[in-house]
Amino acid sequence: MNKPIRSPLPSVDEVLRHEVALAAAARFGRTATAARVRQHLDAARAAFADGPVAPVDAAAFAWAATRTLEEADRPSLRPVHNLTGTVLHTNLGRAVLPEAAVEAVISAMRGAANLEYDLATGGRGERDDHVRGLIRELTGAEDVALVNNNAAAVMLVLAALSKGKDTLVSRGELIEIGGSFRMPAIMASAGAKLVEVGTTNRTHLADYADAIGPRTGLLMRVHTSNYIVQGFTKAVPERELAALARARGVPFVDDLGSGTLVDLSRWGLRRERTVQDALRDGADLVTFSGDKLLGGPQAGFIAGRRDLVARCAKHPAKRAMRLDKLRLAALEATLRLYRDPDRLADKLPTLRFFTRTRDDLRRAAGRLAPALHTALERFAPGAWRVEAVDCASQIGSGALPLDTLPSAGLACAPLAKRPGKALDALAAALRALPIPVIGRISEDRLLLDLRCLEDEETFVAGLQALGGEPR
Repeated sequence: MNKPIRSPLPSVDEVLRHEVALAAAARFGRTATAARVRQHLDAARAAFADGPVAPVDAAAFAWAATRTLEEADRPSLRPVHNLTGTVLHTNLGRAVLPEAAVEAVISAMRGAANLEYDLATGGRGERDDHVRGLIRELTGAEDVALVNNNAAAVMLVLAALSKGKDTLVSRGELIEIGGSFRMPAIMASAGAKLVEVGTTNRTHLADYADAIGPRTGLLMRVHTSNYIVQGFTKAVPERELAALARARGVPFVDDLGSGTLVDLSRWGLRRERTVQDALRDGADLVTFSGDKLLGGPQAGFIAGRRDLVARCAKHPAKRAMRLDKLRLAALEATLRLYRDPDRLADKLPTLRFFTRTRDDLRRAAGRLAPALHTALERFAPGAWRVEAVDCASQIGSGALPLDTLPSAGLACAPLAKRPGKALDALAAALRALPIPVIGRISEDRLLLDLRCLEDEETFVAGLQALGGEPR
């Protein structure tokens, strides 16, 4: 058998004159395109050292360079379809911002803004003032300070009010949340000394009273967020803690974690204590998040007594934790929506996702099942079964950890006897789509919960690439 005749490689200039390379140069620049072409030619030249190969023309190198440039140009942070069934998915960016917030961010990005400039006086302003009035209006707090997340809010409160002092917390509230965030470690980092009171399942008012002493800086209640202690339990009501703290002259801080400004039972969800509840119950300070139940951008709030908020705001660490103009713009726009609670579920994506009915999601599953089946036939003919199924969604991000939402979606079941590898392969292929699709594997099926899918047209269009070359 005759071996293929070895052909010389095209030159860099020859490849760059090809129409594909010219298009790449127009898009990515001639310098970057030439570098990629040279890289592929060098690799081919090294391969030729092993012996004769079939001819490779300029077009092949032009296409190879273009694909490499496209891959390098793809953003690392990309939109995805969250079909996991977890609405506030920490790994997928938590809350989807309302359109009003998106528009506000775009406006703030396009030019200069009065971030720390007082338009009335012409002097220096305070960036927290852009949302301070709104938080006071919505919660009844005397004052508020803003930082970049709730963990920062807790740390700043501890550093400003309890550094070198004792902070009393029930043993049942010594939380660890995602990313190995542990309350004892946060206290140590802030210079506060943790004093555990009570037991894991039962803590009494007397436990706090006995632990308060001359070195006590704070009495703190920590929302357990991602777990619930059940059974033979006892927790002290917030009103009683607040009364004890006030009688002993010690600030009481209520860390709500997720935090909400509205009564969720209005929309059929289990009631979660609101910021207003915490302040009415007597908390001197309340800390909570902006990007969880509130439905806004990542932010942390310290709301409550004016004198204590001022001490936190003046702490040197506050500057390291402050919000930039983009998040402030998004936050202000989101908070304004709360002035109209009757239309909040229509305008706030987080609440809209929470309130979608199972019947609505069943209809969506019926519409989308044929397109998914067609895509899977192209991906692996005769290897998959697609069916519309009922399932359960969850809130996520530590909010209402035991509550689920009746939902519906699409289940992709492999027909192979050993489904593990097939499921992993399909999950990987869905992640490689132009807009990655993220589902969850459960009971030997890949489940796509449709609760957070609103743009069905884009989802169906993206399925066209399933089984093709990743873009």
